[in-house]
Amino acid sequence: MSRFWKIALIVVAVIVVGAVGFRLLHKPAAEEGAQGQHRGQHRGQGQQQGQAQGQGQGAQGDNTPVPVTVEPVVKQDVPVYLTALGTVQALNTVTVNPQVSGQMLTINFKEGQEVKKGDLLAQIDPRPFQAAYDQATAKQQQDEAQLATAQSTLTRNNALVAKGYVAQLDMDTYRNNVTNLIATVAADKAAVRAAKVNLDYTRIISPIDGVAGIRNVDPGNVVVTTTAVVTLTQIHPIYVMFSLPEQNLEMVRKEAGGNDPLEVLALDRADQHTIADDGQLNVIDNQIDTTTGTFKLRSIFKNASGDLWPGQFVNVRLKVRTVNGGLVIPAQAVQRGPDGDYVYLVQQDQTVKMQAVKVTGEVGDSHVMIGSGLALNDLVVTEGQFRLKPGSKVKALKPGEVPTAPSASDVDKAKKRAQQSGGGRRGG
Repeated sequence: MSRFWKIALIVVAVIVVGAVGFRLLHKPAAEEGAQGQHRGQHRGQGQQQGQAQGQGQGAQGDNTPVPVTVEPVVKQDVPVYLTALGTVQALNTVTVNPQVSGQMLTINFKEGQEVKKGDLLAQIDPRPFQAAYDQATAKQQQDEAQLATAQSTLTRNNALVAKGYVAQLDMDTYRNNVTNLIATVAADKAAVRAAKVNLDYTRIISPIDGVAGIRNVDPGNVVVTTTAVVTLTQIHPIYVMFSLPEQNLEMVRKEAGGNDPLEVLALDRADQHTIADDGQLNVIDNQIDTTTGTFKLRSIFKNASGDLWPGQFVNVRLKVRTVNGGLVIPAQAVQRGPDGDYVYLVQQDQTVKMQAVKVTGEVGDSHVMIGSGLALNDLVVTEGQFRLKPGSKVKALKPGEVPTAPSASDVDKAKKRAQQSGGGRRGG
């Protein structure tokens, strides 16, 4: 073999050995990459399975019924009230002043006492007025005696004038004297009556039935006609004044025009209980206050037990009409949202939805009347709304009913679900 071919064979052998060596050196790295990629795919699938399992368990937890209290929509006759802040006013308020001046001898009432018309309240010293009365009476008797004498003289001389024994001029004098004395006696009688009135004024009498306030004088004080002895307020019956917005005027006038007077209730300032429920609308004022846009009304209460007191502030409810067959639900079922009032309405599949409603009035202290949004016998959630959202599944309970406690098997299932959920997360 020639030298040339020997060199060619050596070169080819070197190339073959190099290629084999390169192949052997790079094969383990490629296989290791493929195996790593394969393991990564399995890990990703495990994570996806864990997430799917967690989601499934979460969905299963979300579908657990939420125990809530529900009540049906009922139909009943609902009275419609207009409410306002009212002020109690006495039917009559009288400041008792003496009609004559003098020393106060006695006070015959107790402060805060109820007095009747004609009761003696106080006594002023009557002696000066008794003396004036006696003097006027004596003067009347004196002038009556003179009148009797003058009339007798006129009668005797009237028979003698025809015989010429008495001049006609004297007869005129006799007649004028009688006439003058008649007028004097009439004046005396008036003076006697005036003295008797002043004497009676020493007895200060109650002009009305009412409650005596705090007295301003004591026995022994000298009083004059401007001295206020006491103020009396009549509280049986009594007024309650209140105002309503002018947009209610037409409705109130229309309803007040019927045969029966409108009913009025007086409640305490906190609207917790009714103070008096026997009130009737008495007067609607004849003008609207332009500064406030309201009109005044006056109601009258019998107030037999004296629960209403002059100057007291009360909440007034004016019953204007009655809605027959109104839809009523508990007030606690109504929630406030950005778009207005709503309730959670229980549907046929025992899930809830937010149902917009319109509240048209209050029914007592715990219920409201619904104008739109609900129908008779619809079930609304009254307790447990804070755990709900649209589409939540619920377990409807009656008012006062308590949900049953979970059984042992339910507890075990819940623990297993929790363990599975936790294991899936650790595998991820």
